[in-house]
Amino acid sequence: MPATTRPRRIGMIVPSSNTCLEPQTYRILGDRTDVTVHFTRIPVTRIALDDSSNRQFDPAVMADAAKLLATADVDVIAWNGTSGSWLGSAHDQELAGGITAATGIPATTSTLAYLAAFRAFGTERIGLFTPYTGDVNHQVIASYEREGIKTVDHRALGLSDNESFARVTDDEMRPGSLELAAAAPDALVYLCTNLYGANITAEIEQATGVPVLDSVAVTLWHALKLAGAPLLDARWGRLLG
Repeated sequence: MPATTRPRRIGMIVPSSNTCLEPQTYRILGDRTDVTVHFTRIPVTRIALDDSSNRQFDPAVMADAAKLLATADVDVIAWNGTSGSWLGSAHDQELAGGITAATGIPATTSTLAYLAAFRAFGTERIGLFTPYTGDVNHQVIASYEREGIKTVDHRALGLSDNESFARVTDDEMRPGSLELAAAAPDALVYLCTNLYGANITAEIEQATGVPVLDSVAVTLWHALKLAGAPLLDARWGRLLG
């Protein structure tokens, strides 16, 4: 007979060219057995401010992907991508609402997870680090400003090919991270779920005293909250523990 109890199940919709978030999510969970994570992919290959890039994040495509995850009887579904940070929170609220309407399952996105974290931790001033091009960063900054979040400084690595983001090294991230932390923001944000920011979260927090919010960790944190599961080990972000 099947067991009458099971771990909490988190479903995640993944950009097709993302090679970070799946292994990093399980790395963050470590040896936990109370939760499992299940993934499906949608086509996403580049990040830019144009129609062909924006069409990658069509709510109908997301709903179809969510329906596949729903067959695994997941407890929550997350769009594990940060597109709403430049498309605007209304886009992701519609997205999450559409997923829930299609599946009956609570839903979130990386952007909605960040906004929930900012509210929960009283975050008003951030330092922003991304692999994106500068114009994408400026769009993110404007979008966050509308949510009452001020970006005190930012760094953009100038990349647009989504697959390349996961090849950014810890050494490439450290200098900009330390420069951003020097402005004493409420938090340093590593914005991109294909960026291995969580690798150096504890190191940067210890060196600077500034909390770090990494996209993979923040999305997992919010999904765990919605699923009613215990949260994260503080080494993945002291605010998220």
